[in-house]
Amino acid sequence: MPALPDILHHLFDAPALVHAAGYAGLTAIVFIETGLFFGFFLPGDSVLVTAGLLASQGLPLNVYALGVLLTAAAIAGDNTNYWIGRLSGPRIFRREDSLLFKRHHLATAHAFYVRHGAATVVFCRFVPIVRTFAPLVAGAGCMDYRLFLAFSILGGTAWIWSMLFIGYFLGVHVPGVARHIELVIAIVILVSILPGLIGWWRGRRAAAPSRPPL
Repeated sequence: MPALPDILHHLFDAPALVHAAGYAGLTAIVFIETGLFFGFFLPGDSVLVTAGLLASQGLPLNVYALGVLLTAAAIAGDNTNYWIGRLSGPRIFRREDSLLFKRHHLATAHAFYVRHGAATVVFCRFVPIVRTFAPLVAGAGCMDYRLFLAFSILGGTAWIWSMLFIGYFLGVHVPGVARHIELVIAIVILVSILPGLIGWWRGRRAAAPSRPPL
């Protein structure tokens, strides 16, 4: 069983975190990031890719068993967050900022939800922070639960297995990639935040006042 102080100590060092966390710790990380609003800061994508990569390099983690555990955790987390939002209702949008809750994160997820509708539950899996708050928004908006559950299963399965296998197959097929794991993590983080950066840029362009012709 991983020790909590070890996990917290290595929170932003993905290789060390994977080594310290093991099956139980990684399952907890995925559940908290997707299921509880204060888990938005957890490094989900980078940890998943790193776990897959290190599993291919001899770390005693079975990538298939890990995938099953983490998929279950992702779906359970999503559904926990949905019901928190469903039981809280619209008042969740009036909650004051605190150390672990930021209204602008909720607003970002709400805008994502308005733009993409129910498919947000799938798309948001690949967008940090949004994946933590989107199920909360879906619940607060009383999205049909059967529809939410279907998209939750689809999104959770796609996210977990794609991230794990990206790392695993990089480790198997790219010689020496384990020596450059920081670069791999940097690329994964960049790709993860790219949709948010594009959305921010488009929002800035749309809000910018048009210049009159000369």
